[in-house]
Amino acid sequence: MSSLTGVKASFAALCALFISTNTAIPAQAGATPWMQTGAVTSQPIGHYEFCQKYRGECSVRSKSTVAPRVTARGWAAIRQVNASVNRQIAPVTDIELNGRDEVWSYPKAQGDCEDFALEKRRRLMQKGFSAGNLLMTVVRKPDGEGHAVLTVRTAQGDFVLDNLDNSVRLWTHTPYRFLKRQATNHSGRWVTIDNGGEVLVGSVGN
Repeated sequence: MSSLTGVKASFAALCALFISTNTAIPAQAGATPWMQTGAVTSQPIGHYEFCQKYRGECSVRSKSTVAPRVTARGWAAIRQVNASVNRQIAPVTDIELNGRDEVWSYPKAQGDCEDFALEKRRRLMQKGFSAGNLLMTVVRKPDGEGHAVLTVRTAQGDFVLDNLDNSVRLWTHTPYRFLKRQATNHSGRWVTIDNGGEVLVGSVGN
């Protein structure tokens, strides 16, 4: 009986995060609120090496489902995780921290942009969010520098958690050109973002 009660409690907790029409962040007008993904593409070398160390993190297969509608409680959790990781981790480059570029890892006290995103993904999964809706994403900043963020896939749109911004923003409300992200159905695969160039006017090319 206690195990059944636990299952019901877990289900209730998930329902508190998802499946509600009373949301804190509405869908936006104008450009599409969702990224349009295309073909399978190359996996970032840093993520490949991360997967060799954390194989279970990169073998998660999810059914292709409609993105969930996040509740006010779910948005509060997303915002809290974004802000707390940004506050708790000191930003340093991979060169400064590891002596070489493209080292993806869970941060302890310091980390590069992808380390922030990995930690946010881990914490949101611990709160009940699905791996298929928490997607590591590679973008290009206006100055041409590569950058990594976490995309949260929702029925209201694709939202970005960024170590350079304590606000959670719809992807079209960021200054980036979106290049590729993890596939929703396989955490070890990456796909192109076909409409990523529509976001940043005057951005540099690939």
